[in-house]
Amino acid sequence: MTGPDPNNPFPLPHHNNLVFLKNIIRNPNIEVGDYTYYHDMENPHNFEKNVLYHFDFIGDKLRIGKFCAIASGAKFIMNGGNHETRPVSTYPFEIFANGWERADDGADHYPYKGDTVVGNDVWIGYEAVIMPGVKIGSGAIVATKAVVTKDVPDYAIVAGNPAQVVKMRFPESEIAQLLQIAWWNWSVEKITRNLAFISSADVSRLADCQ
Repeated sequence: MTGPDPNNPFPLPHHNNLVFLKNIIRNPNIEVGDYTYYHDMENPHNFEKNVLYHFDFIGDKLRIGKFCAIASGAKFIMNGGNHETRPVSTYPFEIFANGWERADDGADHYPYKGDTVVGNDVWIGYEAVIMPGVKIGSGAIVATKAVVTKDVPDYAIVAGNPAQVVKMRFPESEIAQLLQIAWWNWSVEKITRNLAFISSADVSRLADCQ
């Protein structure tokens, strides 16, 4: 056995609301790793509709690693949704032209927080919201309806609005070991051989896998 085919958009033929994301993404500014899946209550092709304010002229990217699990309704707010907050008004007069484009003369540039990056083996819960430029570490869990406004450490569990770390999944020493092991970069054959250890909580045994 070599595991499921990562190039199969619908890995479970009886479950057409779950897809391997990289096979349906069309936006070149969204990058997704192998085996990362999205489940949607209605249609998994809704994923790109939930990547909001993602304008080509801004150029920011959404990068998602391997083996992530993304629940229905999860949303990613990109840099195009930012407004200036320092001027008296946050209203974007200049986008309507007809003389209002002059509002941009000498104005501060819109805030830009860079790419949004999700590591490997991340679980993003139902209707969670990820704000622009956030970095979510590998092994992290984002709780249902959490609003993530700042970076999430590797193997942290975050919840709430704004999301806060409520627990670390492993001790610091084991997190360092897990990041060094980086099982998500193993061959699919090695992953298949060692599923029992990847699915256990015994980090030391995982480190000894061949």
